Amino acid sequence: MKTLFNISLIILFAGGLLTNEIRPLCAQDQGPSSDDQQQTSSQPTPEQGSEDSQSAQSALPTNVTNPDYVIGPEDVLTIDVFNLPEMKQTVRVENDGTISLRLLGPVRAEGLTTLQLKHDLQKAWGKDYLQDPQVSIFVKTFHARPVSLVGSVVKPGLYQLPGPRNIIQVLAMAGGLTKSSTGGPGAGRYLYITRKAGFDNLEPMDGVDLVAPNKLRVDIKKLLFANDQGPDIQVKPLDLITVSRAGLVYVVGDGVKAPERIILEDQDSMTVLQALAVAQGLTSNAAKSHAKILRRNSSGTMTEHPINVNAILKGKAEDPSLADNDVLFVPGSTGKAIGKSSIATAIGVLSGYLIFHP
Repeated sequence: MKTLFNISLIILFAGGLLTNEIRPLCAQDQGPSSDDQQQTSSQPTPEQGSEDSQSAQSALPTNVTNPDYVIGPEDVLTIDVFNLPEMKQTVRVENDGTISLRLLGPVRAEGLTTLQLKHDLQKAWGKDYLQDPQVSIFVKTFHARPVSLVGSVVKPGLYQLPGPRNIIQVLAMAGGLTKSSTGGPGAGRYLYITRKAGFDNLEPMDGVDLVAPNKLRVDIKKLLFANDQGPDIQVKPLDLITVSRAGLVYVVGDGVKAPERIILEDQDSMTVLQALAVAQGLTSNAAKSHAKILRRNSSGTMTEHPINVNAILKGKAEDPSLADNDVLFVPGSTGKAIGKSSIATAIGVLSGYLIFHP
C-alpha cells in the first residue's frame, strides 16, 4: 500500500520536477541560504504589493522577514518549497494557532519563530513526502504584534512589529516626534510606555523611571541624544507608547513689554523671572506688587496666586515656578497710566484681566 502511495506522489510532482530541471542554471542561485544566515524572501507580486500599500498597519517594508519574528494568530504567511512551485501557498494563522498545509494538514505555528517553523516543515515534509526540502517563509501581513503610539508623534496609530524593535525604531515607524515649528507645541520632555504585564527584571537606566508597576517614564532628550549611553528599551506587542505634549506658559498684561506664549520643550517648568525675561521684561508702568499667577486645579477651576514681582527682583521673595497652562498676569499701574493720559492702557489692563479671570 505504501508503495502505491509513493508512486502516486512521484506522478504528482513529476511535472514540477521536470520543469525545474530545464530552468536556466542561474535560477539555481536563487535558492535559500543556510539556516545560520538571515532568512530573506522573494519580492512580492504586484498583487501583493498593492494589498500591502492599502494596509494602514504596514509601517515598514515587508520584503524581508526577520528569522526571530514570533508568529501569532491572524498573521498571513507565504510558504514556498524550493524547486516545487506547486507546493507554494499563502495561509492565515487561525485563532487556534495552526495553519493548514498540503500533505501535512493542520500544523502548529503560533509561538514559533519563522526559523523554527521552517525547520519543523522541512523535517515533516522530508520524513515521508519530499527529499531534502528547502523551505522559505515570508510573513506577508503582520497582525499579531500590535503596538499603539499616541500623543505628539507625526502619525499616531496602531502599528505592527515585524520583529524586535527598540523604542527609537518604533518612534520612526510613526514618523518621529512632532516639532513646535509645525504650529503646535511639539513633543514634551517625556514619553511613557504602558505595559499590561508590567516591567519585571528591568535594569536601571539613566533617564528611565518606573512611575507605576505597568508604566515607564522615559526622558526623551536622553533617549535621543545620549548616543550609545542612552536607554535602550525593547518594545513588546500590546505596548502603549504615549509621547507627552510640551507644556505652555502664558505671560500677559500691560505690565510686560511683549506678552508671550512660551513652549516648555525640554523642561517641566520655568520661574517667574525666566518667563519675564522671555517677555522682554517689565514696562515702566508695571504694577510689580500686584502680579498674579492664574492656575487651573484638577477640577478645572481657576485659582489666583498673588505674587510681588518687585520683592522677587530684589531677592526678598522666592521666585515661584510656572507649570503647564499657568498664566503670569502682570497688570500696568492704572494710576500711572491715567496720569500719562493713557486711558486705553487702563482699559486694556481690565480687559486682559477679565479674559483670564474665571
